Amino acid sequence: MSESQKKILEMLADKRISVDEAHRLLSVLQPEGSAAEGAPRAATEAKTKAKYLRVTVVPGPDHKDDPDAELVNVRVPMSLIRSGMKFTSLIPSEARDKVTGALHEKGIDFDMRNLKPEDLEELIAALSELEVNVVSAKEVVKVFVE
Repeated sequence: MSESQKKILEMLADKRISVDEAHRLLSVLQPEGSAAEGAPRAATEAKTKAKYLRVTVVPGPDHKDDPDAELVNVRVPMSLIRSGMKFTSLIPSEARDKVTGALHEKGIDFDMRNLKPEDLEELIAALSELEVNVVSAKEVVKVFVE
């Protein structure tokens, strides 16, 4: 057991953090290929094979030769999304509460405390089937996972 893991468990024992917060912190410290979560993660990654979330915008059928047409090609690595998820567990509870409150005021029922790494893997698995195509005379927008 690493020194960081011991400190997290001590904070939990001293009731300075909740069980959920301890779990999140420990999951951040856990190496990608560890035995505790290695099998489920390997099964999910083998199934999805999603490496990038892509968004493209190209000129539509009526604007293919338009010199002012804008092109967009965004490729976000799924590893960046996974890393971002891990960093949310490091957000102090006061800040999480403020974000949750602000979202609730805007009519968005979302609580950051409910985010878990396994939920992200489910989302990524679901995204692997995502394909959005919007075609207009002016532009073609595609959102997909590859």
